[in-house]
Amino acid sequence: MLDRLRRDRLKHGAGFLTSGLIAFAVDALVLALLTKVAGLDPYSARLTAIAAAMVAGYFAHRNLTFRLSHPASLAEFAKFAAVATAASVINYALYAALLLIFSGLEPLIALTIASGLGMIVSYFGYRLGVFQRRGFKL
Repeated sequence: MLDRLRRDRLKHGAGFLTSGLIAFAVDALVLALLTKVAGLDPYSARLTAIAAAMVAGYFAHRNLTFRLSHPASLAEFAKFAAVATAASVINYALYAALLLIFSGLEPLIALTIASGLGMIVSYFGYRLGVFQRRGFKL
């Protein structure tokens, strides 16, 4: 029983990490493309990058972190989007503050630092408010 619980926790943690890395990669890729290729400023480019990462993160977390078998729904996505938006506001505020305080800071470094705090906020929001399952005790 204890081994199964440990294995489930490990799968859950690995799923969260993998899902977060997928969302982060989408965020970083879109940010880099919009700033380096399209020439957008790093502030407006990040808003688009966050939106793209939010969609990727929703599907990744459903399948990898929480391993849900029921179909996705608009209501579930709306809850996810609300939590992700709150985490993104915190993430974006820290990102912008870092760029303003450290004027020469590379936007991808600011993104990495800000994403750490966003990760903590988002996990608890997703776990407690979006992807609840009966009997899920991790």
